[in-house]
Amino acid sequence: MAKWKNHSNKLSYISVPSHIINSLSSSSLQSLLIQPKNSSKNANNFFTISKNPILWFFFLFLFGLFGMLKTSFNLDPFSPNPCSTDQQQSSFSNGGSISQLGIGSNGEESEFWKQPDGLGYRPCLDFSREYRRWSGEIVNNRRRYLMVVVSGGMNQQRNQIVDAVVIARILGAALVVPILQVNVIWGDESEFSDIFDLEHFKRVLANDVRIVSSLPSTHLMSRPVEEKRTPLHVSPGWIRARYLKRLNKEGVLLLRGLDSRLSKDLPSDLQKLRCKVVFDALRFSPPILELGNKLAERMQRKGPYIALHLRMEKDVWVRTGCLPGLSHEYDEIIHNERKLRPELLTARSNMSYHERKLAGLCPLNALEVTRLLKALGAPRNARIYWAGGHPFGGKEALLPLTREFSHFYNKEDLALPGELESFVNRASSLAAIDYIVSENSNVFMPSHGGNMGHVIQGHRAYAGHKKHITPNKRVMLPYFLNSSLPETEFSRIIMELHQDSLGQPELRTSKAERDVTKYPVPECMCNKSKTRSF
Repeated sequence: MAKWKNHSNKLSYISVPSHIINSLSSSSLQSLLIQPKNSSKNANNFFTISKNPILWFFFLFLFGLFGMLKTSFNLDPFSPNPCSTDQQQSSFSNGGSISQLGIGSNGEESEFWKQPDGLGYRPCLDFSREYRRWSGEIVNNRRRYLMVVVSGGMNQQRNQIVDAVVIARILGAALVVPILQVNVIWGDESEFSDIFDLEHFKRVLANDVRIVSSLPSTHLMSRPVEEKRTPLHVSPGWIRARYLKRLNKEGVLLLRGLDSRLSKDLPSDLQKLRCKVVFDALRFSPPILELGNKLAERMQRKGPYIALHLRMEKDVWVRTGCLPGLSHEYDEIIHNERKLRPELLTARSNMSYHERKLAGLCPLNALEVTRLLKALGAPRNARIYWAGGHPFGGKEALLPLTREFSHFYNKEDLALPGELESFVNRASSLAAIDYIVSENSNVFMPSHGGNMGHVIQGHRAYAGHKKHITPNKRVMLPYFLNSSLPETEFSRIIMELHQDSLGQPELRTSKAERDVTKYPVPECMCNKSKTRSF
């Protein structure tokens, strides 16, 4: 039997992870390490109590009960073992922190977290009778098959997959699971099922388009009709006239480079199909969804949070023709890179940097994001999740943000040791994790336009019009450059400029230029008491 030993002269140590220590202030850390001195009276009382076995066991019981309760209800999202739910759910359904909105120490904080009025708009995918009538014939067709190769980053791939489904519906063809081209920039060799839930994808679209994992044996020897240069913004009529006859003859059509090839202005049923694909069918794979929801939950545990999509990577500055504004040395690096690789410049080459900046064509840098958030009333204790690649200039590029908002995290900060290991060299999977945490945030703001910002804007609208700040760069930048403007007046002007850019329902009025996946009202949402027909 083990014997009790006297350890009164020995010291005990508790191992505390470094990221916990870093999150503590110096005063709170000192309070943990320095024990208050007990008076001799308290020591004598404790000695007396310890002689009574009944009282001794009573205190031991209370101490054990307190320990169990503390472990079971640990609400610190950055503790070494934060509790988490294993239940997987779609990214836009995990918005439980909405109930916590408006909680703050003053009215300004409450106002910032206030959600926009959705005007009663809800997802409303009621397909026409004619669409449903043709569905049976389309999904049962065994003669025509569409193969697609999609390229780019994860969000660019999503857009192309959406259009691939719509084109398959237009042609009445079965869609072979899209092939993801190896990304030349990041070397990501992910397949469709590594990023998206394939079975869910097939199941949701079962009544719209037949999805097959591979070509059947009857078509393996077919010579596919390959198209590499489909024009931009083609109509359904153009698709049928161009491909249907050859597809009926050969049985297989192979399309590449679908980005922006299909018109944004389609018949109502096909617009609804686009929404169905991007918001419901393209759910992320279980491992990505599980980790993304865990990180979102860790951000939510201490209340509402902001998600920023920061476009500050080196290639972004090169492609846009803009400058990071860090120092002359960093600007020279971008200038030289652009001279060496002029083909990377996607912006208007006839405009100078200053002209692009004033036209609102450049990403916001960290200082501009900080000033914008402060002017819009973001409290200094706001917790911020930042999505995106590592900024050009490293931590120095983020200093204006981290100095003003100390609770600043990305997925590497939130993940526990080993949680991100399976996603190393998987840029699309990491982008998907960023997408989930951003979509679940209480407030989302991109520093620049792009595929992720556009789709998240539509996704947040589809999920109930959660707050989405769209920086009015072209109009607000002259005020940023006016150093004589008092800060209070600057804040008033910025608030006024953005009062209609906070995620309120926005109708897709310019149908030729506005994608329904960014503006789902009115094609995919209605303000009547309707639910989704599927």
